[in-house]
Amino acid sequence: MNQPRYRQLFWWLLILLFLWPKLKALAINSTETRSLQDLRDKAPRVFLDCIRCDVNYIKTEIPFVNFVRDPKEADVHILVTTQLTGSGGTEYTLTFIGQGSHSKCQNVLTYVSDKTKTEEEIRAGYTRILKMGLMPYLAPTPLAEQCSISFRQVLPPTIVTDSWNFWVFGLSLGGRFDGESKRKASSINANLSANRVTPEFKIRLGFNANFEERRYLYSDKTIISSTESESFSGLVVKSLSDHWSVGGYLNMSSSVYNNIKFSLNPAPAIEYNVFPYSESTRRELRFLYRIGFNAVSYREETIYFKTAENLWSQSLTATLELKEPWGSWEASIRGSHYFHDFSKNRLRLSSRLYLRLFKGLAVGLNGYYDRVRDQLSLRRGEATLEEVLLRRTQLETSYEYSLSVTLNYSFGSIFSNVVNPRFGEY
Repeated sequence: MNQPRYRQLFWWLLILLFLWPKLKALAINSTETRSLQDLRDKAPRVFLDCIRCDVNYIKTEIPFVNFVRDPKEADVHILVTTQLTGSGGTEYTLTFIGQGSHSKCQNVLTYVSDKTKTEEEIRAGYTRILKMGLMPYLAPTPLAEQCSISFRQVLPPTIVTDSWNFWVFGLSLGGRFDGESKRKASSINANLSANRVTPEFKIRLGFNANFEERRYLYSDKTIISSTESESFSGLVVKSLSDHWSVGGYLNMSSSVYNNIKFSLNPAPAIEYNVFPYSESTRRELRFLYRIGFNAVSYREETIYFKTAENLWSQSLTATLELKEPWGSWEASIRGSHYFHDFSKNRLRLSSRLYLRLFKGLAVGLNGYYDRVRDQLSLRRGEATLEEVLLRRTQLETSYEYSLSVTLNYSFGSIFSNVVNPRFGEY
């Protein structure tokens, strides 16, 4: 009569034996996650004060500290200053200023790069010195058990308590006024921004307004040229995986120069990165697809006899970025068109190259080329000579381009690391 109970007990034991490894692994993972977070909470807080540093690269290579935006909240304030060396290189002076319980821990380290080193070599060099200088601040913490010269256990990006919830706000106001007896010019600009960046989300919001007026006195005649523009841009991106992201743009604008009274352009987008995003400080190959709706009203009737229209468009952008010991290279191609008329399209090719050809010789190349077929907002009628010379209105064109080339060569001693600041750097 108890035989069914034995069978049930047998099956329950069999199920338990099957699930036990998974339950054990789940408990271990949960414990490790809590342990990693405990270590992260006890990590030193660092304020990096460096204008010429690649901050994103540093944060990627040094994940075992908490970077903060306010120097008053930091355990250590790292001040990085630069001076030119006799051989044309740069000396980086890294001053480690301990604060609070670390106030007695002060140190100064230097890193010297000669003129022939690439961006990749330079940032790897001062990041290595940063790691060395941070070791005394890790020594009193539990993270010291995980450290030698490098960190043996890679921690995920910090998730800390932030009263601002990772929002960063910016405000800038500016104006310029200048003139002569027969010329006066004034300009006013304002910029507002709100950004929030976490490993899961990126949010960027910005508003920009510009007003410019110029007055010229010529043969008892006053020529007035004025232009204004306002724009709002928004971007929201959600991280899906180490290769995929999804998000959307929202742009609103008004421009006298572009003959746009008001334009509203929402555009969802998706991006795929062939390389993992975790390698983005060294290499990226991104494909970004974007489809958008544009509701636009014009200040004056366009060459297509339109005062307002609603348009659908799409674009595809491919971007390759490489940072290697031989130099760095970025190349991009972007194609876009309107759905109502495929002949209204645009193609952009752009590239940025810094290449070390051989020791002492480097070449830099920056440029872009646009094949333009989508100037839908051009106003009807001929532009006056004043409007052309003063750039008060957009003109019809079939292409745009820009190109700059630099060639650098240095020779002689590469060991002249002495810095002499007398009479300045130049």
